[in-house]
Parts: sequence; C-alpha cells; structure tokens
Amino acid sequence: MKSFEEFLDEFLESWSGSNIDGVKYKISDSYQAREVTSQSEIYDFGYTESVQGWEQAFSTFKKDGTQWVLKKVSVTPLRRNEVLAVIWASISTEGKRSETGNLFFNTFRKGVQGDWKLVRSYIEAGIPQENITNEDELFKW
Repeated sequence: MKSFEEFLDEFLESWSGSNIDGVKYKISDSYQAREVTSQSEIYDFGYTESVQGWEQAFSTFKKDGTQWVLKKVSVTPLRRNEVLAVIWASISTEGKRSETGNLFFNTFRKGVQGDWKLVRSYIEAGIPQENITNEDELFKW
C-alpha cells in the first residue's frame, strides 16, 4: 500500500496544481468513467474525453485563479493489484469555496511493471459540501 499512497499523493498533487502531464500519464489508455450530474443525467466517457476535460478545466482555472479543494475520503484495497480511492473535489475562487463538489470513486490498478494507473471512475457531481464532511476537514493540496 505504501507505493499506492505515494502514487495517490502524486496524482492529487498534479490534480491540485492543474498539471495536465502529471494527471494524464497516471490514467490508463483503457480508462472508463461514468458521471451522474446533479440533474441525474448520465455521461459515459473514456480516456480521450477525460484528458480533454482535464485540459479544459486546468486551462480555465489557471487563467482565473481558481484552486482545487481536494480531500481523500477513503482508500480501500479491492484486490491484490487494485485500490479504490474516494476523493471529494471542489473549487475555491477568490477565497470563496463552492457550495457543491464532486465525489469521485476512482479505481487504480497496479500494472505488471509496477506502475499504478487510474482505470475507472464513478463520479457523483453537484453534491452539497455539507453532505460530505465538516468544512474544517477539507484541505487544499
């Protein structure tokens, strides 16, 4: 688990720093995701759409000074080579935190060469912050 914890910290650091290279190289080419919006619409997407979404968000955030607010909610080993990390992600603009955020259920797999990759995600979007945690427990990466 130590190698995974180090990997996850690097992943979250890349995410919080809007570092597209740091994020996209940690995502598997076979990545699959499902996002459920606050209006209960469902979007399925893969690696290419994911990287495009990260690039768009990172570019916008760098221009307007928006910062990510991330929290590791839980980390659970699923199998010998798979780990589920539940991550709360929200944003802060000009010191004002968003009232909602997204809850990511991310599954990471360790490959034969020992490298971890994000292989699938289930994302609940638009979740009110108070439904997740106490504000004092949130932190910026």
